Amino acid sequence: MSQLDLLNIPHRPRRLRRTAAIRNLVQERTLTVNDLVYPLFVCPGSNVVEEVSSMPGSFRYSIDNAVKECKELWDLGIQCIDLFGIPEKKTEDGSESYNDKGIIQEAIRAIKKAVPDLCIMTDVALDPFTPFGHDGLVKDGIILNDETVEVLCKMSISHANAGADFVSPSDMMDGRIGAIRESLDDAGFSDVGILSYAAKYASSFYGPFRDALHSAPQFGDKSTYQMNAGNTDEAMKEIELDIMEGADIVMVKPGLAYLDIVYRTKERFDVPVAIYHVSGEYAMVKAAAEKGWIDEERVMMESLLCMKRAGGDMIFTYYAKEAAKRLR
Repeated sequence: MSQLDLLNIPHRPRRLRRTAAIRNLVQERTLTVNDLVYPLFVCPGSNVVEEVSSMPGSFRYSIDNAVKECKELWDLGIQCIDLFGIPEKKTEDGSESYNDKGIIQEAIRAIKKAVPDLCIMTDVALDPFTPFGHDGLVKDGIILNDETVEVLCKMSISHANAGADFVSPSDMMDGRIGAIRESLDDAGFSDVGILSYAAKYASSFYGPFRDALHSAPQFGDKSTYQMNAGNTDEAMKEIELDIMEGADIVMVKPGLAYLDIVYRTKERFDVPVAIYHVSGEYAMVKAAAEKGWIDEERVMMESLLCMKRAGGDMIFTYYAKEAAKRLR
């Protein structure tokens, strides 16, 4: 191409990048504080704020301090949390999960009393509640499906009775969305929503989370119920089944490593799509930032924006507070 040809280029995309004002004007996707959901770990005791060693900046809170944390979140504009509980005791039948005076149930009541308009989603799975660290009941080394679903229904009703706005089944048992929906409706909780961990992969990115909840599997792995990282069509099948069974929101987990699944989901299904920016993704950014290898704030915001660009309607992230402050 000659110099004369260059001078007559009809389309110059750089015109739309020339200044910050122009770049902002033509930005296709925008991240806001309304997109953020904060995962919150609650533990027994009082006046507890305990940092998770593998997740710098993330903490386990006793209920009294969880309430204070939620007030701060609300003041930052974060309107939704996802609640995870560490029980005082673990049992093989997981019965503490549906104890009306259990850790999650008591936390819901206390938080709703202090911040009544905060949307509370609650994790529904058995890995923190049994000594096995698996998402379902275990017999002879096998993770039981239907028997687990019965417990998850009891757990969901207990959370709804305490005041949860959404239950969030993260277990990947077959048929659990339909069973939970029917159970909630029969118990008079037709207004309580279901956010389904619909495409949850058997990922290596969950390690720090299991550290936070003391819920690492005590034998084997979770590949008999969580998904194969190489599969995409299977994810579409799982998501379609959950929608048919009554899921109001579907989730893809993990986040950054699975944005192709997010994109396919949003293109195919007309439902809100959640993304979980998981503990391993968070911890890697933290570790690299501590080494001085990356700019943590810029990488944080870029990562969250990429999830939004891929089709995420909401992002569950341990960076929610920092991102909310940055967005202000």
